[in-house]
Amino acid sequence: MSDTQASSLPYVLVAPNGARRSHADHPALPVSTGEIVETAIACHAAGANGLHLHVRDGQGAHSLDAGRYREAMAELARTVPTMDVQITTEAAGIYDVSAQLECLQQVAPKWASISVREIARAPDLAPRVYGLCAEQGTRVQHILYDSTDADLLERWQSEGIVRREQEDRLLVLGRYTTGQESQPADLEAFPAARTPWMVCAFGRLEHACLAAAAARGGDVRVGFENSLTNSDGTRWTDNAASVAALIALLKGH
Repeated sequence: MSDTQASSLPYVLVAPNGARRSHADHPALPVSTGEIVETAIACHAAGANGLHLHVRDGQGAHSLDAGRYREAMAELARTVPTMDVQITTEAAGIYDVSAQLECLQQVAPKWASISVREIARAPDLAPRVYGLCAEQGTRVQHILYDSTDADLLERWQSEGIVRREQEDRLLVLGRYTTGQESQPADLEAFPAARTPWMVCAFGRLEHACLAAAAARGGDVRVGFENSLTNSDGTRWTDNAASVAALIALLKGH
């Protein structure tokens, strides 16, 4: 694409697997490190700027294992060196805040997504979580599910628990529940963002929600973590097909 076209598009982050889905949900959903790398290569070629990275254990379950993260990140750096990598610290009902903190310490990623709602389970550890990220240069993207999360983030920022430069937000339109169908109007549940923000959405209208966010100046997160189908319910062939279709939509094609 031309420089003008590229500059007019939002930042596109692909979330290809998440913590919950497996090959049973879609055969092209990446689970192993090799599958994740192959997906990253295809999605980057389709126009994704970054990858939201989840790793799995030997049984295919969600993991925050530092060794698995480092292995995946090394392979991604070797094969798609121009693609940004953001790790997740998602608890997924498995990990407590101390385990999330340990993951951040051991991996020391350049970029991580962190849910304020999850960190609030152990408020005494919150200063350590955000302080560690500031010290080691980990860029934080705050995961917000509603206005209550947004208010908590603002309070922590005013108290200095969240550092001044830790501004990025991901607005989640909906929940990780069976049958969740996000709507573009769900954006209204959040206060107007004054800092860098991104949106992810669930279900058939995922792309419509992301296009609505982009029209308001937001960045977008797309992929099988949130939606497997297009607007008529047809399953995407793979993550790269969804990325390519979203970019075509954003470019008005």
